[in-house]
Amino acid sequence: MNIPWLTALMVLPLVGSIITLALPRSRPQVVKAWALIVALATLGLTIAMALEFQADATAPFQFTESYPWIPAFGISYSVGVDGIGLVLVALATVLVPVVILAGWNDVDDQATKGYFALLLVLEALMVGVFSATDVFLFYVFFEVMLVPVYFLIGRYGGAGRTRAAVKFLLYSLVGGLLMLAALIGLYVVSAQQLGQGTFDFLALVGLDIDPNMQKVLFLGFFIAFAIKAPLWPFHTWLPDAAKESTPATAILLIGVLDKVGTFGMIRYLLPIFPAASDFYAPLVIALAVIGILYGALVALGQTDMKRLFAYSSMSHFGFIALGIFVFTLQGGSGSTVYMLAHGLSTAAVFITAGYLMQRNGGSSLISDYGGVNKVAPVLAGFFLFAAMSSLALPGLASFVGEFLVLVGTFIRYWWVAAIATIGIVITAAYALRLYQKVATGPTAPSLEGLPDLTAREKLPLAVVVVLTLAIGFFPGPVLEVVNPAVERTLEVVGVPAPDIPQAAPSGGEAP
Repeated sequence: MNIPWLTALMVLPLVGSIITLALPRSRPQVVKAWALIVALATLGLTIAMALEFQADATAPFQFTESYPWIPAFGISYSVGVDGIGLVLVALATVLVPVVILAGWNDVDDQATKGYFALLLVLEALMVGVFSATDVFLFYVFFEVMLVPVYFLIGRYGGAGRTRAAVKFLLYSLVGGLLMLAALIGLYVVSAQQLGQGTFDFLALVGLDIDPNMQKVLFLGFFIAFAIKAPLWPFHTWLPDAAKESTPATAILLIGVLDKVGTFGMIRYLLPIFPAASDFYAPLVIALAVIGILYGALVALGQTDMKRLFAYSSMSHFGFIALGIFVFTLQGGSGSTVYMLAHGLSTAAVFITAGYLMQRNGGSSLISDYGGVNKVAPVLAGFFLFAAMSSLALPGLASFVGEFLVLVGTFIRYWWVAAIATIGIVITAAYALRLYQKVATGPTAPSLEGLPDLTAREKLPLAVVVVLTLAIGFFPGPVLEVVNPAVERTLEVVGVPAPDIPQAAPSGGEAP
C-alpha cells in the first residue's frame, strides 16, 4: 500500500489550523493544547515516514506522488523527498511543536487562535516547499509562505512590526518575481527541446541548456534564493524581521524558512544549471566568505540580542552557501547537516532569549541583563548551551556541519577555508561576550527575584539539547541519508572531484 505521506503531512496541519480557528476564543488553553496535539501528530507521521526511507535506494526521490494540475502548461502536483529534503522536512516538523510549547505565552488570549493557526499553516507550507518535485509547485509554496509569515510578524510582533513585515514582504516579492521570470524562461527552453513545456524537476535536469542561457536563468533563481537565505548583500531585511518577531516566529523564520534559500541552491541551481553553477561559483564563494566575516563582525558590535542572533545567522548561512558551491561531497553534506544544526541552535538561542525577555518586560537589550546565573541557574545553563551551539563547540551538531564544510572547502580552495576560519574565532568572541554580559557579574536590579524555568519551559529546550548532542556525537545516520543525494547532485554538475589521499591499509602501502 502506497501511503501519501507527504500530502498527509501537509493536510494534517492545514485541517488542524481550520479547527483551531473554529475553537472558542474564550478557551485559549484549549486552542494551544489542540495546536500542540496537531503538531505532535504531524511529527509522529514524519517519524513513521522517515523509518520507511531507504538510504541506499537508487531512485532520486522517495514517497513520490504526482497528479496533473494544469496539464496544458505541464504543471502537476508532484512531491517526493531525497535525503536532503527529508532532513529539512524533519527539521520543520520537529521545531513546530517545540515553538508552540516555548511560545505558549507569546501572545495575549485574544490573539491566541490566529497566532497558533498561522503556525500550523506555515508548517504545512514548509513541508510542501521542501518536498515539491515540480518546480512551479515549488514556486507556489515559496511565494505562499510569505502570507503567514507577514501576518506573524506584522500582527503579533513588536513596536516596529509593520515596517519589518513590509520590508520582509517587499524583499521576498522582488526575489519571487525574478524567479518567476526565470521559471518562464525555463519553460520556454523545455518546450523547445521536448516539444511541450514542463516544470518536472527530473525532466529539467535532463535538458541540454545553452551555457549562456543558463547564466541568465541561474541569476533569476539565485537572487531569489540569496534573498531568502539571506546571503550578503541581500540580508538587510533579516535584522529588522528578527528584532520585531516573537521568538517562535523568529525560530521558524531563521531556523527553517531561510533554509529554503540554501535548499533551493543545492536542489535546483546545481543540477538544472550545472554550467552556470560552475561559472558563478567563484562569485558565490566570495559572497559567502564576505557574509561569514561581515555577519560575525557586525554581531560582535550588537547591543540587542535579537539583532545579534540575526547577524550571527547571516554568518552561518555564509558557511552553508560556501559548502554548496565548492562542489565536494564533504562540503555539500556539511552544508545540509549545518542547515539542520543551525535550525536547532537558532531554536536554543531564541527560546532562552525569549524566556529572559518575558521575565524582564520584553527588553532584548543586552545592557538590561546581568547575573542571571545567580537567580535562574537552569535558564542560564541553557543559555550557555545555546551560546556553545552557536559557536560550534565540538560534540554539538553545528560542529559537524561546520567541520565538514571547512574540510570540503580546504580540499579545493585551502586559502578560502583559512579566511572562513577567522569567522569561527569572531563567533566565539560574540557568543562568549553575550553569555558573560547576560549571565555573569552582578545581578541587574530588574532581575532580582527572577523565576527560573518551569517544567513546561524546560521541555522544548530539553528536546533541542538532546537532538543537538545526538547529532553531534552520532552524525552517521544523518550523513547516510544525506550523502547519496549530494553525490547525485555533484554527478549532474559534472565538476571533477579533487583527489583525496587515502590512508594506507595497516601493514601495507598506499596505492
